[in-house]
Amino acid sequence: MAFVWTVQAQAAEVTWQKDIKPIFDKQCAGCHGKDSPEAAEFKKDKKKWMDKGIGMRMDTYSHLLAFVGWPDAGALMRRLDDGSGKADKKAGNMYEQLGDNEAERKANLDIFKSWVGNWNTKRWSDVSKEELNSIKAKY
Repeated sequence: MAFVWTVQAQAAEVTWQKDIKPIFDKQCAGCHGKDSPEAAEFKKDKKKWMDKGIGMRMDTYSHLLAFVGWPDAGALMRRLDDGSGKADKKAGNMYEQLGDNEAERKANLDIFKSWVGNWNTKRWSDVSKEELNSIKAKY
């Protein structure tokens, strides 16, 4: 019986390769793809890049993880969040990009939340070791 549960749990496990990358490629790569600047380069002249409609590079597992854990803890979550857990209910500035309609956005957000595990919008200086340890973000 334990074997069946383990196989089912593994089949449902959300991973970068299987689940996140396809969403990213469809919804995010146009602005955050391989031709986008590294985060440090983007931050040097944010206005220049934003005027071009280009964000920081996030198209690989390691690039995206930097916006989940370190050095930009919670950045991905702050941008994609739907605002439902916040007092002001204001969605993150990239929530609208998660899909062509509200149903698709919610479904894709749920996948991202499952992948991250601990959907925490805190910045690096405020996040605890326990919160960092609860991030899943499987490759």
